[in-house]
Amino acid sequence: MSMGCMDYTYLGRTGTSVSRIVLGTMNFGDRTTEEDSFAILDRAIELGINFIDTANGYGGSGGRGATEEIIGRWFAARPGVRDDVVLATKVHSPMVDPTPDGDVVNARGASAWQVRREAIGSLRRLQTDRIDLYQFHHIDRHISWPELWQSMETLVARGEVVYTGSSNFAAWNIAQANEVAQQRHFLGLVSEQSLYNLTQRSIELEVLPAAQHYGLGILPWSPLAGGLLSGGSNDAKARSNTERVSSARAERQEQLDAYDSFARERGWTPSALGLAWLLHQPGVTGPIIGPRTVEQLESAVTALEIHLSEDDLRSLDELFPGPGGQAPEAYAW
Repeated sequence: MSMGCMDYTYLGRTGTSVSRIVLGTMNFGDRTTEEDSFAILDRAIELGINFIDTANGYGGSGGRGATEEIIGRWFAARPGVRDDVVLATKVHSPMVDPTPDGDVVNARGASAWQVRREAIGSLRRLQTDRIDLYQFHHIDRHISWPELWQSMETLVARGEVVYTGSSNFAAWNIAQANEVAQQRHFLGLVSEQSLYNLTQRSIELEVLPAAQHYGLGILPWSPLAGGLLSGGSNDAKARSNTERVSSARAERQEQLDAYDSFARERGWTPSALGLAWLLHQPGVTGPIIGPRTVEQLESAVTALEIHLSEDDLRSLDELFPGPGGQAPEAYAW
């Protein structure tokens, strides 16, 4: 379904429609000022983006929680906008500085105690009465699923959480979570945020098939591989200043040059092509973009205009080979 320049789809197996471009906010309060963050949020709404993703621990140099606070002040300054937005945040990260002896007791993870406390904190910072998608930022192997689901069931019953999702889960984690949720007559996970881009396709082995089986929408993070797939843009150069990205680019230089040429020969920017490829993958709800400027946001939305042919998709598979499909067929007979 589409409206204007934006396309929409359902969030996993739910009946809630979300934009196929997800606005990630990790830079807000860190690499992006509050004023620029407000401008990006305003423009996102104008472009039809209704899905905003954040996390309790985001804030970078602005401090943990700073990103949620910026979004909260934006909501407060824009009466009426909140009900137009599907708001997602996450729980797991420690929200207090560790002591000289280590972490503060109970400061991280997904115990019922921590989930309840952090939900209260996120609601306060976001200046809202509910979290539309509350996501486990990482798997917490010390906590049982009955404890996790009991805490989420309470939040849902109180109207403070609408849906639950996961991030960085293995397929086995997704299966565990939703099998236990089903036993408890609870909806369970409806989405999974995973690292997924042309250079990193390992979720195709098991996470994607599990997500599709259980009705989870996939929300790819780092869709442009930290700038590797941004071509020769200024943003790519800015990100390539880090030793890690510079090293990765040097290792893949021939491959990336071929990719850049493939995109530009067709009149596309490399970054828009990288997002468009994800939009063509089965099970993907929408990639999470993390623009630092309004211009980067507008550039990302052009990915919706790119329609890849079967030949295009085969060419990209040859350039960036995946794991071979679903496990175990990908590596066994």
